Amino acid sequence: MTLDLTFTARDIANIRFAISPLGEVVTSVRVVKEPGAHPLLRPWAEQVRRRLQGVGWSLLSDLVPVPTIVIAGFTCTPPSTSMPDLGLELATMRGAAGRVRSDLDAVPGPRTKRVQALYDDPERGLERLAEEVEAYWNAAMAPYWARIRALLEGEILHRARLLAEGGAQRMLADLDDAVTWRDGTLSIAHRHVSGARSLRGLGLLLVPCVFASPRVFSVTRPPYQPTVRYPPRGIATLWERRDLEPPEALAAVLGRTRARLLAELDQPASTRDLAQRTGLSEPGANQHLTALRRAGLCTAHRTGRYVLYARTATAEALLERGDRYLDETPTPRSNSR
Repeated sequence: MTLDLTFTARDIANIRFAISPLGEVVTSVRVVKEPGAHPLLRPWAEQVRRRLQGVGWSLLSDLVPVPTIVIAGFTCTPPSTSMPDLGLELATMRGAAGRVRSDLDAVPGPRTKRVQALYDDPERGLERLAEEVEAYWNAAMAPYWARIRALLEGEILHRARLLAEGGAQRMLADLDDAVTWRDGTLSIAHRHVSGARSLRGLGLLLVPCVFASPRVFSVTRPPYQPTVRYPPRGIATLWERRDLEPPEALAAVLGRTRARLLAELDQPASTRDLAQRTGLSEPGANQHLTALRRAGLCTAHRTGRYVLYARTATAEALLERGDRYLDETPTPRSNSR
C-alpha cells in the first residue's frame, strides 16, 4: 500500500523540520511492549523495562496497541516549534480535549476501560495521560535524551546540507527506504494507509524519530500539520559501547577521576554501579557526581529506589572531540616582559 503526498510550490517552500520528545515517548511504547520486533532498539528496551516496573503508564500503553495501526493524533500532535521540550508538548496535549473524541473515533478496534474513561471525560483523562507520560519519560527516556537529541540534531543538519546542495528533491530522495520522491509527489510505503493526499498548502513537517524505527508514520488528517516521522540515520550507534578512556586534555581540566566518571556514563548508571567500576567508595563517587551535575555535565534521574546519572549534551561534545576540543583553545599569552 502506498500513500502519495502531492506538493505544490507553496508546500515545497513550507517544508520544515522538528524534534519531538513526546513523539519519541509515544512511539517508544511499541518497542517496550514488543522488543523483538525492533532489533535496533532492543538494547534500550531491555534496560528500561526493568526501570518501568512500578511506574504507572497503563493509559499510555492502552493508547499505543501492538501491532500499531493508528495512534490517536492528540497523543503527539505535530510540534509547533523546531525544538520543543516535553513540557511544551504536554501543554499542547492538555489543550487538545476538543479533539479527543474525534481522534479516538478514527482508531479501529474496541477501547479499554481506561481509554473509554478518557473518551467520556477528555480533560480529566488528558491530565492523567500527561502525568503518566512524565513518569514514563523520567524512567525510560530522560537518561538517554542527550544522546538521542544529538543524533536527531545531526540528522537535521545532514538534511539541511542536502537541501542546500540539491534542493528538496535531493533532500527527500533518500529520506527512508519506504519513501520515494518523483515529480512533486512523496510516496510512502504504508502497511495500512493508501491513496493520494494534498498537503493543503501547509507544507510538510519532517520529524526524525528514533523510536519510529523501522516504520514511517504520517499525519495527513486536518486539523493537524501534515507530518512525516521517519527513522534517522545511525540509530544502531546509540547503544554502542564507546571508548571509556577519557581524553588526556579533558582529564587535565576536570581531574582524571571526574573525567573517568563521565566516560563511564556511556549508558545511564547508578552511584553504586559507577563506584564498582571505578574503584571509588559510594560516598566518593556521589561527591564527584554532584560536582559534575552542578557544572552541567551530567543529570540525575530518579527511577524507583535508584537515581541514574546520565551525561548532558555538553559532556557528550567534550568527550566526542576529546583532546582536539581542548587543544584548539589558544594558550593565553603572558603580559609580562
